[in-house]
Amino acid sequence: MKTNRIHRILCSALFLGFFMLVSMQSALACTRAVYFGKEGQTVTGRTMDWLEDMQSNLWIFPRGMARGGDIGKESLKWTSKYGSVIASGYESGTADGMNEKGLVANMLYLTESEYPPDDKRPTLITGAWTQYVLDNFATVEEAVQVLRLEKFRVVTVAAPNGKPGSVHFSISDASGDSAIFEYINGKLVIHHGRQYQVMTNSPIYSEQIPLNEYWKQIGGTVMLPGTNRAADRFARASFYINAATQSADLREAVAAVFSVMRNVSVPRGISTPTQPNISSTIWRTVADQKNKVYFFENTASPSLVWVQLNQIDFKPNSGVRKLTLHGNPDLGGDQTTHFKKAEAFKFPASH
Repeated sequence: MKTNRIHRILCSALFLGFFMLVSMQSALACTRAVYFGKEGQTVTGRTMDWLEDMQSNLWIFPRGMARGGDIGKESLKWTSKYGSVIASGYESGTADGMNEKGLVANMLYLTESEYPPDDKRPTLITGAWTQYVLDNFATVEEAVQVLRLEKFRVVTVAAPNGKPGSVHFSISDASGDSAIFEYINGKLVIHHGRQYQVMTNSPIYSEQIPLNEYWKQIGGTVMLPGTNRAADRFARASFYINAATQSADLREAVAAVFSVMRNVSVPRGISTPTQPNISSTIWRTVADQKNKVYFFENTASPSLVWVQLNQIDFKPNSGVRKLTLHGNPDLGGDQTTHFKKAEAFKFPASH
């Protein structure tokens, strides 16, 4: 009886794996997961998996920054209420970051994204969406209430490497609340709640959930899918982020999240001729939202760098500051005081 049951499980898993292999060949990688430790120790980790070096650096943006004036006359304009530390992509967009209130925003690739058609609402370029959220909101609930009103229209441009700027977004806060934002068939779809801990890429989120439920029935200690495809990474991250030791200790919690993000990473140099969109993990971030520490790991570097937001002056007029990571792979340790004054990068204008 037990042997037959295991055989059925294995056959079902092999069938599902083949189905995903056929149906998800266009998936680009990236994974995000939220960890619920004890005593409010909330930590969000993500991988950035991409086709090439994104020339990413870390930036400090203060409160009181005027935004939107440089990204087209029809663009949304705002003034930042909160300071943030962010990781840039191509020095033309905010790929990831955390603000001084512990709100984290992540931008991940999603092939199926389709943004709203032209209308008279102000526009917000996808590369500025994460910055808009970090600048304006302290909690997920606050952000969801405003964003669901859709007072602006999200637009996209191709990345500097020519790849389509098709993305979706996740946010989480210090309480562990979480939300996923996707634009499907031109409509905004929001998944809001602590249960939405994990996000990867294709298929769309509503289709990821039943795939993950399948693996829950099998149980992560029996078998987990092991490929670098989005649905497989979703299943592994969902299991491991909760199976890991749930600790109140900063070091243990951050180490646990890094271990999960490394488990779902794609090794450097991985490429498949028939599946050119599978990408290596080029960097990882882990945000300790209770203690306001932001960690960055370049996979080509032997060391972590981190920034302590509680020690940063975010007051208006304190100035934009930059930590140059690109071309500096041997940098390591606490870099809070090593940022240099710099001109903020410009978001690309929408057309």
